[in-house]
Amino acid sequence: MTPHEAVLKVASKVLDETRNTYMSLRIRFAPIVLDPFHFEGFTVAGRFLFDSMNKDRYIAFLRNEGLDAEIIRQADIVCAHQFDLLGSGMTDLGANLPWHVDFKSGYRWEPRYYKKIRTVDLFSRADVKVPWELSRFQHAFTLGKAYWLTGNEKYALEFQAQAEDWLRENPPAMSVNWTCAMDVAIRAVNWISAVYFFRDSPLLDNAFWNRLNASLYLHGQFIMNNLENTDEHTGNHYMSNLAGLIGLGLYFGEFVVTAPGKCRSGPKEWLDFGVREMEKEMFVQVHEDGASYEASTSYHRLVAELLLVSAIWCARNGIFFSARFMKRLEEMHDFMLSVMKPDGRTPMFGDADDGRYLITARYGSWERCDFRFLLAAAGEFFGREDFRQAGRSMCEDALWLTGPPSMVQLLDARNTDPAAFPHGGFYVMRNHKAYCLIRCGELSFHGHGAHSHNDQLSFELQVEGQDVIVDPGTYVYSADFHQRNLFRSTGMHSTIKVGRHEQNDFGEHELFLMREQTFAKCNAFTGEYFSGSHFGYTEKCGVIHRRDFYLRSGELEVVDRLELSGQESAAAVDYTACFVLPPGTLAVSMGGTWELQCGAVRLELILQGADEAGLQEAWVSPRYGVRESSLKLCVRGSGQGLRALFRWT
Repeated sequence: MTPHEAVLKVASKVLDETRNTYMSLRIRFAPIVLDPFHFEGFTVAGRFLFDSMNKDRYIAFLRNEGLDAEIIRQADIVCAHQFDLLGSGMTDLGANLPWHVDFKSGYRWEPRYYKKIRTVDLFSRADVKVPWELSRFQHAFTLGKAYWLTGNEKYALEFQAQAEDWLRENPPAMSVNWTCAMDVAIRAVNWISAVYFFRDSPLLDNAFWNRLNASLYLHGQFIMNNLENTDEHTGNHYMSNLAGLIGLGLYFGEFVVTAPGKCRSGPKEWLDFGVREMEKEMFVQVHEDGASYEASTSYHRLVAELLLVSAIWCARNGIFFSARFMKRLEEMHDFMLSVMKPDGRTPMFGDADDGRYLITARYGSWERCDFRFLLAAAGEFFGREDFRQAGRSMCEDALWLTGPPSMVQLLDARNTDPAAFPHGGFYVMRNHKAYCLIRCGELSFHGHGAHSHNDQLSFELQVEGQDVIVDPGTYVYSADFHQRNLFRSTGMHSTIKVGRHEQNDFGEHELFLMREQTFAKCNAFTGEYFSGSHFGYTEKCGVIHRRDFYLRSGELEVVDRLELSGQESAAAVDYTACFVLPPGTLAVSMGGTWELQCGAVRLELILQGADEAGLQEAWVSPRYGVRESSLKLCVRGSGQGLRALFRWT
């Protein structure tokens, strides 16, 4: 950075701080207010995802599928103010919901101007995602379903009480729940869903709806003024902004507040901008092979949900994205179908934070690594029988997004096709008994690495529907930066670590930055054979890591070679190869062979080229904030490479 650039940076920072201080004082003495009177007589013009005029069809479907009792049970838990968010475990939050509190750590963010709030302190245990998650109101959809099923007004009154309390405790721009426009957008759309469930309640008067609509309008203006598109790259945050603007634009339609000083932006602008930018962002954020450029299967799922819901919602209102956009959206679901394991779950490579847009089903029990709910809806939207087959157990999600789903003929639709996603960096090998997903590709955001882990040439293996080798997951972000760094480190993944080096270096306190050093590439892929290399160790110790996979009937062979940079001969270096085992695995050493008992599946692992091998304690995180004790087999060597042969019968 030149002296001139440094001066400009300091000046910009001082200007921003001065502006924020001024706005903080201004809003304190002149709060942002939009008179609910402006919404007197407002009626929703657009169509929503589900048709509230035909609610009897939805009720009949839920009862016929035997889903009603669980929906009501989950809604009653919400009414009791009991929540399990981000690994908290079921927690009683008391009579007044703690909108500003990370109830896991007890930390509270004092209400103040949102740009003056420090959301992250790496030296406390606080996780700002907890109050954000509660304030997304994703539980409102479940309250609405219970209201339709029972006609009990307690669910409508519970939503009203929570919304009114939130409005009192979170004035516009004056709390921690305004610090992230992504969460503002998700909250707005979940409130809109509640409108369609509860709008006919005789106990919710116009005054309440006017207050809620006034806040929704301010949500739209806030998002437009705080778009998350100013960083080095756009991602799921900006896509959420756009989805929220589209939803608010469709909801308000031609309605405009005409009060003086209240027209900074309006619904038509939100909708036009949201559709135009989402069309563009599809081709920024999603590779041509259908994989998200965030290099995370979990964030791929979230972005696909944002895009799919927006496309369906727009189509119901006569607004259509381009054919090219729709093809890329369909390819995103092809990606999810291809990387899905035989048991229906998906490996959680890269970061994962439980992010969702609309939780239309199983609010308290949806499985974070199960993406089939999107395939169910996509099957109806695209008319794809293979998507319907894959998502047939998630029919309720299709119900709410696309209407009562088509009948699906139950067939043995086990996927045995290999698949390659070279731009996304994922390769799938399969046969009738085994599944192997290999990670080999660019870090997220074209090498920025915000949501990447040091997982190059790592893999997941499943045999006869039973996990054998797994990815460890994410666990947490800023609540514990030591654990954040541990879970994204090389030694936590089923790959090779040379010496004490990381594949890609990262700063201890830079939790969302990992600049590309690996530049991993696929050398060959045939479906039964994969060969890949990465260069993360080249400048650190002059070594290129090459790994070959051979999938045959009854076995997977993994061959590692550590090659000197630019030469064919191999290097003699100290290395550790790790194989992360799923929780509950029994592993016993039998000389040069290890016997693995993974559920009902028994395997043997034969190692050649190792100096020593032993078990170490490890962690596996199935969802954000949760970690389970497990084991990893650590193989140490100082030679030219390693051969690992997994065999099963």
